[in-house]
Amino acid sequence: MRKLVLFMHVSLDGYASDSNGGLDWIPYNEELEKYAEEVVAEVGAPVYGRTTYRMMESYWPTMLDNPNASRHDVEHAKWLQDVKKVVISGTMDKVEWNNTMLIKDNIAEEIKVLKEQPGKNLVIFGSPGAAKTLLKLGLIDEFLLTICPVVLGGGKSVFDGGGEKIRLKLLSSRTLKSGIIAARYELEK
Repeated sequence: MRKLVLFMHVSLDGYASDSNGGLDWIPYNEELEKYAEEVVAEVGAPVYGRTTYRMMESYWPTMLDNPNASRHDVEHAKWLQDVKKVVISGTMDKVEWNNTMLIKDNIAEEIKVLKEQPGKNLVIFGSPGAAKTLLKLGLIDEFLLTICPVVLGGGKSVFDGGGEKIRLKLLSSRTLKSGIIAARYELEK
């Protein structure tokens, strides 16, 4: 059975974006890019919320024909073009990006069906709103967090407002040169 894994960059105080929705606080460099490539190698289907999906859909297809795109960007764009993508959104009526599935209703049932299919894991990329919904539904099996060495003091969090305690077990961790802690957790059973 496939797992549903949350992959998210978070600040030390637990925010996934700053109060303006920005991500410029993430110390993205070659080392973090290589780590992200390791994560992508585990992905059978990326899962997005509406906002992240629209950002990805508007950017990555443009890299396919961009003569200034890096080798990494072209390879990632090709992968995204072909891989089955899943979007969780109650407000979207259709998706147009190649090989994309929209889950509008019956989220728990639809995700459970996807988890039962063979293949690599389903991985939520960012998408704090969708991740919060999936977390409340008890569907997330693992948390792959890159904890960035910055305190934002506010912003959008996946872990606020749930009301319930979630106990996690550390599976692995490593520290990148930038000070990012890459940690993998599973739900404590």
